[in-house]
Amino acid sequence: MLPVIYKFLLDTDFSRAVFYLVAVGLVAYSAYSGWRGAEGPIDPKTGKAGEPTRDDRKRRAIMFGLIGVGLAGAGLYYALPNVPIIGRGKNEGIPIHTYGVLVGGGFIFAVTAAGWMAMREWPGAEGLKKRDQIFDLAFYVFIGAMVGSRVLFIIVNWKDYASDPSKIFSLSGGLVFYGGLIGASLTAYWWAKKNDIEFLRLADLAMPTVSLGHALGRQGCFSAGCCWGDVAAANTKLSVHFPGPTAQNIFGQVGGTPSLAYQSMSTDTRWVVEATGQITPQAVPGAVQISQWVTEHGHTLPVHPTQVYESIGELSLFLILIAMRKYRRFHGQILGSWLMGYAVLRSSVELFRGDVERGTLNGLLNYLGLNSLATSVPLEAWYNISVSQFISICMFSLGVTILVTRARALKAQPTVDLNALALS
Repeated sequence: MLPVIYKFLLDTDFSRAVFYLVAVGLVAYSAYSGWRGAEGPIDPKTGKAGEPTRDDRKRRAIMFGLIGVGLAGAGLYYALPNVPIIGRGKNEGIPIHTYGVLVGGGFIFAVTAAGWMAMREWPGAEGLKKRDQIFDLAFYVFIGAMVGSRVLFIIVNWKDYASDPSKIFSLSGGLVFYGGLIGASLTAYWWAKKNDIEFLRLADLAMPTVSLGHALGRQGCFSAGCCWGDVAAANTKLSVHFPGPTAQNIFGQVGGTPSLAYQSMSTDTRWVVEATGQITPQAVPGAVQISQWVTEHGHTLPVHPTQVYESIGELSLFLILIAMRKYRRFHGQILGSWLMGYAVLRSSVELFRGDVERGTLNGLLNYLGLNSLATSVPLEAWYNISVSQFISICMFSLGVTILVTRARALKAQPTVDLNALALS
């Protein structure tokens, strides 16, 4: 549990000058990437892009350069006390968050694995081409995932953002995996259509790697203390405590950045019976107030390490789906199996989650003003399902639909050995 690996303080002229050079380098590299990756007009006969003209390269370089300017400007505003043109900044320095490192590492692992699998899926030169295309797709999927995960986070926490809409554009706040999955899927579907690749075949290849990346990303959640579990009974051996303001960085220095679990519990006015882990909305014999307990102890109550539960489950799902590839009989079989498998995994883990910030039926009813109905669905009730559990139900149904529909369609077609398209 290491929320921040290290924090670089830009408190000298030299350090700030170096950071400005890095920002300029980011803009230059973004423009160069746009220039290098430009494509010419689509040939109507072949459906392939022709050689780009100098104007094509210029337009794409300018577009990517502007994206780089936006990213560099955001970084300067966040890290420095004052920024030319922008004005006063947040002066937060450059904190290296463990969450970002592990989530980013998971994304790189997933893309690398998908590229490797593409070369096995399509033999010869076509496999190399598809690998490069998947590496190009990774950029668009990253943007789609970030937008989708942020949008769903805002939706499930809309009550907080409705009171202050400016927080929507704040760098603070969280991300939701299901939102990222939806955003990435829509982006991949658009990209597959644009590049004339069968979406279900692409999804069969990519979905196992999503589990691989997510398994590492959940370790990032564990380090940051987000997506934490429900309070565990005092004698539960697998329970963990997340740190408060005394959280240390990799060098043992107090970073002053408490875990997200601690921040939430320090304002939680509910009550808990330590011996059993039972949470109640009012005081009962033997109970202590959650906020008071965590403030006195400097860390959270013992909670289930749900991030670790899901990480192990995702790695297992990845291995199972990879083994299933040589038994495929139709495109969409791996996708449908993943949708069902992850829906079951996520719904099971959600039973142990304790972060009410993720959105629940109780919160939705209260937000809609249906307070009388909300009281019939207590926050602590097992049937107070979360937004993620509702999405899991829909996702499981979609997985079943894909498998049944594709299996029925297969009966009307000649038998195709998909294993010939990939090495086992």
